[in-house]
Amino acid sequence: MANKITYREINQDIIGFMTNTGIWYYIVLGFMALGALALFFAPWAYQIYTGQGVTGLNVPIFWGVYLVNFVFWVGVAHAGTLISAMLFITKTPWRRSIARGAETMTFFALILVTLFIFIHMGRPWNFYWSFPYPNQRLLWTNFQSPLMFDVFAIGTYFTSSAIFLYFGMIPDLAALKHHTTGWRKWLYTTLSLGWRGTDRQWHVQGKATMFFSSFIMPLVVSVHSIVSWDFALSVVPGYSKTIFAPYFVTGALLSGFAGVVLMLTLLRWFFPFVRKYVTEYHYDSIGKMILLLSLVWSYCTIMEILTGLYANTSEEMESLKYKILTDPYMQLFALMMFSNTILPLVLMIKKVRITPVIMFFICIFVMVGMWLERYLIIPNALSRKFLPWMWYDYFPSWVELSITAGAFMFFIAMFMASIKIFPVFSLFELKEDAGIPMEKPHGEG
Repeated sequence: MANKITYREINQDIIGFMTNTGIWYYIVLGFMALGALALFFAPWAYQIYTGQGVTGLNVPIFWGVYLVNFVFWVGVAHAGTLISAMLFITKTPWRRSIARGAETMTFFALILVTLFIFIHMGRPWNFYWSFPYPNQRLLWTNFQSPLMFDVFAIGTYFTSSAIFLYFGMIPDLAALKHHTTGWRKWLYTTLSLGWRGTDRQWHVQGKATMFFSSFIMPLVVSVHSIVSWDFALSVVPGYSKTIFAPYFVTGALLSGFAGVVLMLTLLRWFFPFVRKYVTEYHYDSIGKMILLLSLVWSYCTIMEILTGLYANTSEEMESLKYKILTDPYMQLFALMMFSNTILPLVLMIKKVRITPVIMFFICIFVMVGMWLERYLIIPNALSRKFLPWMWYDYFPSWVELSITAGAFMFFIAMFMASIKIFPVFSLFELKEDAGIPMEKPHGEG
């Protein structure tokens, strides 16, 4: 960010963005909210009322698109943690303008992760069975079940991310209460917890942020590693791969960074003031990260295939044949490799990395490719389990496809609503980027 940007200008931009809302914002928000209601919540209610038979799940495929979406949204949630935590620890300056938006993406992505667990359960009112507590049934949860790993991993990650997001927002909430009236002033005053900006408070805030960053960083690796163990700990052909933990973590970060680019680009297009804070430098830096993650992901994908070939068992060979050489999965596999391996290679060119339009479309392909990667692993492996009489071709039903599309609309609706209530850019971190003003205009605070 150029040093010519003043503190007053930052306040005017961010506070004006939150309080001045045009009609088109409400139209788009209403469309997304109604789309989420019609495509996400209504089909889910229909599924609860009718039963899991409305899905494409059948013996032996009990894990379908719902778990594909679960793994996908866990991946999207990873970028906020990486940008906010790891880049804070390494004191990387370009994180400041984009960290808050990435953290917000993490929070809402984890809401969808939780919802897809309930959707997959079929009977969501029985969720309490997954929690270990004394009960009259004298039953305890099976801690050897990979699904129990998810309960603890996602629960810990969700709680930590929410605290991390809120704690970093306290100084901004205290500043906003002085510039707003009505319900906003009451809300920001309550949530700011008496923050006055004293030297001691800033010292504690800095130390606590470093502590939270150091604490939450292992979750970036552990959460998606645990998700990968849902599959890798089984003996199902196509699942039992020791490389799944780094494979899933790399894919999560790749889709997460792609999601951040999509979010930032849309904000730049619809709110031009964002271009002052999210510059070509940010696109260049994120583009390098996406290129690196793409190369690592491609290596892990090749290793996954070679591991199956090296095993040279009939079931592993059949699983690979079904995934790579059988219609329509052959075309889906080719699209995945193009989106995640071949297309990102153009990011070696700086001109491509600093062009928002090109980055936007590359990241759309990356998101599609990462969703396909999860689809080609989860239901496909179950389609070719051991004996031929157990083989079954899975195709998602309209209910599953509708809920999948509705999840994206619900995510956009939640994000759009939040950016008008809570700052999507950190005021005090943007001011750190601007530097200490050498000349303070008259009346500026």
